[in-house]
Formats: sequence, structure tokens, C-alpha cells
Amino acid sequence: MLQTKSVAQAMTHRALSWVSWVVGIQIAWAVQRAHLRADSSSSHWAFQQIERPGLPVLANGHKRVLNVVDHFLVSRLEELGLSFSPAAGKLIRLRRATFDLTGLPPTPSELDAFEKDTSPDAYEKVIDRLLASPRYGERWGRHWLDLARYAETDGFEHDAARPHAWRYRDYVIRSFNEDKPYDRFVREQVAGDELWPDSPEALIATGFNLLGPDMVDSSDQVQRRHNTLNDMTDTTALAFLGLTLGCARCHDHKFEPLTQEDYYRLQACFAPATFRRDQTVAAPDERSAFEAAMKRFEELPKVQELAALETPVRARLREAKIGRLAPEARAAHLTPPAQRNAQQANLVLETESVVAVLDKELVEAFTAPERARRGELVEAIKHYPKPEPLPRALALTRGEGPPRKTHLLHRGDYSQPGAEVEAGFPRILVWAEGAAMTATNGRSALANWLVSTNNPLTARVIVNRVWRHHFGRGLAATPSDFGTRGQRPSHPELLDWLAADFMEHGWSLKRLHRLMMSSAAYRQESHGETGASLAASVDPENRFYWRMNRRRLEGESIRDSLLVVSGRLELKMGGPGVFPSIPEHIFKGAAGWKSSKDPRDHVRRSVYIFARRNLRFPFLEVFDAPDNNLSCSGRERSTTAPQALTLLNAEEVMAAAEAVARRVTREAGGGEPIAPLFRLVLGRSPTAAEWAMTREFLERSPMPELCRALFNVNDFVYVE
Repeated sequence: MLQTKSVAQAMTHRALSWVSWVVGIQIAWAVQRAHLRADSSSSHWAFQQIERPGLPVLANGHKRVLNVVDHFLVSRLEELGLSFSPAAGKLIRLRRATFDLTGLPPTPSELDAFEKDTSPDAYEKVIDRLLASPRYGERWGRHWLDLARYAETDGFEHDAARPHAWRYRDYVIRSFNEDKPYDRFVREQVAGDELWPDSPEALIATGFNLLGPDMVDSSDQVQRRHNTLNDMTDTTALAFLGLTLGCARCHDHKFEPLTQEDYYRLQACFAPATFRRDQTVAAPDERSAFEAAMKRFEELPKVQELAALETPVRARLREAKIGRLAPEARAAHLTPPAQRNAQQANLVLETESVVAVLDKELVEAFTAPERARRGELVEAIKHYPKPEPLPRALALTRGEGPPRKTHLLHRGDYSQPGAEVEAGFPRILVWAEGAAMTATNGRSALANWLVSTNNPLTARVIVNRVWRHHFGRGLAATPSDFGTRGQRPSHPELLDWLAADFMEHGWSLKRLHRLMMSSAAYRQESHGETGASLAASVDPENRFYWRMNRRRLEGESIRDSLLVVSGRLELKMGGPGVFPSIPEHIFKGAAGWKSSKDPRDHVRRSVYIFARRNLRFPFLEVFDAPDNNLSCSGRERSTTAPQALTLLNAEEVMAAAEAVARRVTREAGGGEPIAPLFRLVLGRSPTAAEWAMTREFLERSPMPELCRALFNVNDFVYVE
């Protein structure tokens, strides 16, 4: 018995020792995290104010310097004993610039014109032409839509369509084409309804906040609202600030100087807003004209008789439906509109489709004589001109009723609220002053703070994103993570110089493109034969840009290129998403993909294809289309067997091959079609070896087969 007792005591002592050790480790880890956050707050590069640095001194690299971008890059290369690679050929530079700014290949006539233009500013004129093209907004709008997790459906089980989401996509494309100052672009999306209440454009912009997945039929509408608030908080931090603030939703960030309180302070800026899925977006004069026309329509005798017949029955049916709602939603509907808080106002909006009375339900509730009279009135009214509905969009609007309080949530669970928090910004950045914040202007203050010249992140983040799309790699390689666990910039002084210059010159993205693309660094060849062995050993990842990075095209550019070279691309812009045909077996059993009736819609640019969450367009999916449930800072660039099979056998490829074959045969006029074909598809002439192989191929295979083969060569799917 004594032996048993001593064994038990020993086991207890061992268990206590184990617990003490674990607790000690946890405390040490907590202290280490606290020190890390403290160190980060005082010294981390991304949290320091932006100051334009002076130009570095160069030893002997001045002859390759065309602008300030080169000055910083050459300085670093000199330290490593390296230099720029030779400039790429004219046609390579034209193809590179055209794809970068428009997402499309240059046409043979554009190739010819550039080759013949021997003026000193020939290349700069090309850049200006491309920036002025409407295709520019479609290309760079697509980059932003990736960040904004744009889709036209809700996701989850039913993946219901959002009939008005496309207006946000068109807003983004217009904004890029107009070179809207980026600071205005940011503020419109965060708080356009508050800052420019009479602007339909600014109201549409706020749809950015509601683009995430949404479980419309959730049995817990309060949780649904919290999910949306979490999504908009996370995405705002990622897209504009390059911070992984979402990691602080349930606890203080493990690695960054971001606390859980920071998370809910930022979320409190959005909490009072009302989420509208079909907000009217019309200018004041349009709204007034519509209201006057509707008033005239509603005063028609037969319209008034129909309203008198339907109104009491509709009210009775609606009341019954409200009675069957969950207690919180039922209470929200029964609360007078002026007395509802923001949560109740949103519950009413989110359950409106549930309590709406359908025409079928209305008809069934009438007596036989009432049903007959209603039918007569409906038919008669069809002959009266009724005003067209005003445009609608996803949007945020000012909250109605008393401002809703925001609490720090235990483990992120809305059912476990803790201390109340006030709207504010991450404390690590509080010295980046914005407008004074009140209970009702949180989003306006947040929008202005985001683009304050004292904010160290916003300008750095967007400049780095633009650089990444032009050079294949960001100066900071983690474009949505500028925190302590993100990669430090390869050229921090250059990043700061560009960010300061960007703000000082009106936040113009087109000016930023010109600056980057006019550099000698951008004009380099990608294979870097001169000194390549030394450079490859010193800088194998090309972090210091001793050559240009070779980049694989995204799925949209590959599909759009097929349409361009085949002469079938429909350039119509804007409007609801289109539905090109896709093989029936792919979506068998899935709802929501009915091919567009107009065949011209099947050959529009890929940015206008209906963006369904649960069924992505197959051609784009195989070429690494992003998951649009989340903000995507950079697409994967894979090379897989399904891609090769797609470029051989997909319907889009077969149709393009036939069309290209007809085109080059017609344009050759009985002459040799090989050179025109290479110039059309690859943007260059064939080599002697390619010429011989091609002639041999055509002796035993038809022209469309040769076209399919060229679609699979690297020169078609890569930009040098």
C-alpha cells in the first residue's frame, strides 16, 4: 500500500513538472512574441514613414541608366559585380509591353509599324498608345478583381447569382482607363457612399466590401452578418495595407505587432454600415425623373385599382411569413424602421427575400372573382408605358438607427462578446493620422487614413503590386504580407522612392507604368547570355534584376490571344457576365450555366465571362484561375499536362486553329503562308530550322494542325 502511495506521488510530481514545463514554455513564447511585436513596432521597415531617398552613387554603370529605376538597380548590381543584360530586340519589347498593358498580343500591323519607326521615342510612343487603349483597363482591372475576390455568385451550396455584381467590375475597368487617382479609388471603395453621396460611381465602388462569399440562406442571420464583417475587414487589410490582420480575429497575432483589439477596432469602422444587395445607383436627376414617371404611372385608374386589390392581401401574407422567422429577425421586422439598430436593419434586408410575397402566393389567396378581376387589370396595365427600373448594385450605405456597438469577441465567436471597442486603426500605425473618428463616420475616417501621406503602407503596397506584374516578382516578394514574416524588399530604397514619387504626382498609375517600363531594366533580354554564368551563381533567383524575368501568360491572356489571332475577338465592353459554351459533361448536374444566345458573346474578352464561384470556366481553371473566395495577391504559374491537352483539344483551340488557317491562307493570296503565320501567332519570323520543319509538316498535315502546334510552343504562352 505504501509502495502504491509513493508511486502515485511520483506520478503526480512528474505530471506537475510536465505542466510546469509546458506553462513555462507558453510564458516564454508569449514573452518572445511580445518582444517580437515590440521590436517590430520600432524597427520593421514597412512600418516606417516613407521618405524619398537620394540617388545612390554609381561607379561605372551610368551608360545603362535610363531613369531613376535603373539608378537604384545598377547600384546594387555593381556591389555584386554584376550588370544588366543586353536590351531585348524591338519585337520582343513590343510584345512584352503589349501583353503587360493590354493582355493581348501585338497585331502584325503593329509589329510592322514599330519596326519601321526609327524615331528616338518610338518605344515611348508605344507605351502611350497602349495606356490610352480601352484594353488597358480590362487588363489591369482583372488584376484588381483578383485582389477584390470578385465573383457574380454567392458561393456555398446554392451559389445563387448576384445579378448586379457586374457593375463593380465595370467600375474597376473604367477607373483604370480614366487613370483615376489611386487615393480616390481606395476611398471610393471603402466609403464612397459617405464621401460622395450623390455619385452613383462611388456608391457602386463600395460593393468591394460585399464581394466575398455569402451564405444567404443561413439559419443564423446574425452569424451571417459577422462573417461578412470579418471578410471585409480581412480583405481591406490585405488589399490596401498588405497586412495579414485576419490572423488576429481570435487572438493577438502570433508574429506581427497586431492585436485582437486592432482587428475589432478596424472592424468597428464597418459595423454601422447597412449591407445592400440591390441598392439603387442613379444620379439625383435620374432618380427625380424616374420618381416623376412612376408617380404618373401609379396615378392611372387601373393601376390604383390593382393596388387597392392587392395591398391588403399582400400585407396579410407578409405578416404571416414574418411570424415564422427566427426570433431575432422577427423582432427586427416588427421594430419601426427609425428605431432599428444597424444589426436589425441588416436582418430586415437579409430576410427580405424570405418574407416577400410571390405573385403565385398572392393569386392563390384571392377569391375566384378577385382572381379574375386581377387578371383583367394586369393585362390592361401591360399596355401602359412603365418606366424602366433604375440600375442597382451591391453597396454599403450609412447605417440606420442607433450605431451598433462592436465588442472584442472571445476566440472570434460572436456569441461570446467581451469588452466594447471603439472604431480605430492598428495601433502600430496610429501615428499615421487620419480624420477625426466618430460613431458614424468610421468608414470615412478609415478611407482618408488609408491614403494619408503619413500612412507607410498603402503607397508601398500598390507600387510593389504594379512592379510585380511588370517584372514577374515584387520588390517585396510577398505582395499582401508586408509584416515581419513577409520578405524584406530586395531594393527598399527604390520601393520608397517610387512610393514617395507616386504620392507626390497625384497617385497616377499610368505615370507609374511609364516610369517602370521606360527603364533599361524593363527592356533587358530574359535569357541574359552575357555574363549569365556569373550572375546565375551570384543571384540565381534574379532578385536583383540582372535580366528580365520570363513570364507565363495567365489563362485570360491565352484565351484572348486565341481570339485575337483568329480575328474573332468581340471588343464590346461592360454589361452582365456572358456565358460562352462549355462541354455539357463538365457542368452536368450543376445549375446556372446556360450558353449566351448571342454568338458574339462567346468570343468576348475573358474578363467579361460570368464569374461563378462553384463552377469556374474550364479553360481558365486549367490555367490557374484563382480561388475567388479569397483575395488573391498573385496567381500560381504552373505547367501541367492538362494545360498541354487543353491547348491541343479544347473547343476554343480547335475553333481558333480553323479560323487562323483560313485567315493566313486568305492573306497569303496563294503565296507562302508560313512567315505570315509565325508573325501572326508568335509575333516573329520563323528561324531557318523552323521554316524547314514547318514545310515538311504541311506536306503531310493540314494547316489547322500546324496552327494547333504553334499554339503549344513556348513563344505563344510565354512573354520574354
